[in-house]
Amino acid sequence: MFVLYLVIPCYNEQEVLPETSKQLLEKMNSLINKGKISDKSRIVLVDDGSRDETWKIIEKLHEDNPLFQGIKLSRNRGHQNALLAGLMTAKDYCDIAISLDADLQDDINAIDEMVDKHHDGCDIVYGVRSARKTDTIFKRTTAEGFYKLMKLMGVDIVFNHADYRLMSKRALEALEDFGEVNLFLRGIVPMIGYKSGIVTYERKERFAGESKYPLKKMLAFAFEGIASLSIKPIRLITTTGFLIFGISLLMLLYFLIRHFTGATIQGWTSTIVSIWAIGGLQLLAIGVIGEYVGKIYLEAKHRPKFIIEKYLKD
Repeated sequence: MFVLYLVIPCYNEQEVLPETSKQLLEKMNSLINKGKISDKSRIVLVDDGSRDETWKIIEKLHEDNPLFQGIKLSRNRGHQNALLAGLMTAKDYCDIAISLDADLQDDINAIDEMVDKHHDGCDIVYGVRSARKTDTIFKRTTAEGFYKLMKLMGVDIVFNHADYRLMSKRALEALEDFGEVNLFLRGIVPMIGYKSGIVTYERKERFAGESKYPLKKMLAFAFEGIASLSIKPIRLITTTGFLIFGISLLMLLYFLIRHFTGATIQGWTSTIVSIWAIGGLQLLAIGVIGEYVGKIYLEAKHRPKFIIEKYLKD
């Protein structure tokens, strides 16, 4: 039987952890009793530098039941790094690992089907939302727009998939070979290339606490994904530059004709508009290039993605 590790990043999740731990424990015991997974399977809760009682709750869960393990990062490193810390730790002990969020908006009943698909030979199984009924119109529009934009930018990403997925041991070992500091796991995992499958589910409403991804963070996350996995924005700047250069040649020809026909009109509107338009475009171009240079700077330092302060295990 396979050893399954559930990996759950936690940041200020004291309100949801009691209920989350209860539901996950029931699910794991059910899978063990059915003979689908080994009794050596574990639930790994990763504390991403929480400022509330999250770590104390994790410690108590571990004391009460060895099925729960806890990883405490030395400081807040962000969801993607916390998730990677859990997966890379679990890799040495498990046959398969499933990552999911602490709020349990992702239906844990999909775990059964994920395990079945792994039995059928899939190294990676993506949890994909079948609908967005619980989202507001704004959230649904922006979220779906995000996936379409990522596809447009050339990023290989599974539509309506977040970070709810199963990965086999060898898929985790392959993931370890991706050394970039700027993490966007939704785009990196499909690059591994092993046999994959999809399990659909309906996402629930958050039963307690607040979302850790407000609009500002979502926008930053989207740009992080594009800048980490695609150079199309830089190519777009180059294309725009050639386009504007071509327009400028046409405008030069136009003004020369106007000059030699004696129809030159003195004016400043077109000049001012052109200066502001080109100036704004240049600043935008410099900003985009600067973002890429900044990421190169961070990658060149080879700083650790995370530092584990404590690991509560058997």
